[in-house]
Amino acid sequence: MTTGVVEEIYVTSKGSTAMECVEEVKAVAGGLEGDRYEEGTGYWTRYGDVCEVTLIEAEDLDEIEREAGLRVKNGEHRRNIITRGVRLHDLRGRRFRVGEVILEYDRPRPPCKHIQDLTEPGMTRALRRRRGGICARVVEGGRIRARDEILAL
Repeated sequence: MTTGVVEEIYVTSKGSTAMECVEEVKAVAGGLEGDRYEEGTGYWTRYGDVCEVTLIEAEDLDEIEREAGLRVKNGEHRRNIITRGVRLHDLRGRRFRVGEVILEYDRPRPPCKHIQDLTEPGMTRALRRRRGGICARVVEGGRIRARDEILAL
């Protein structure tokens, strides 16, 4: 039963630097290879608030762009995986497959003021109301590619 697809993938090797769109990424214990939180260089690492993998719904980004006119299509959202066709909060308490990888829902990922500091005024408010995405843990590693299916297990 397909629940959605990976629309885009973003990583960055250091906190507070621009996110880079990639066609594929390797998920390993602790996160996405080459990403700031897997490498221990993320902004929130020093506060112990680490998400191995972050996901956000493309439908929410579309809505934010329409409603607020904010740029959220090039990694400004600071999330790793943009999904389409799946309600991420419906995965609460579940494991799900993304390409070769099995992830487990960890918690909601509400926006912080730091996102707005890196982007533009209004970004933190726009990502609220359950539009900030989720955190997930890597259960089984492998490759995640753009256009991979997302399957609830």
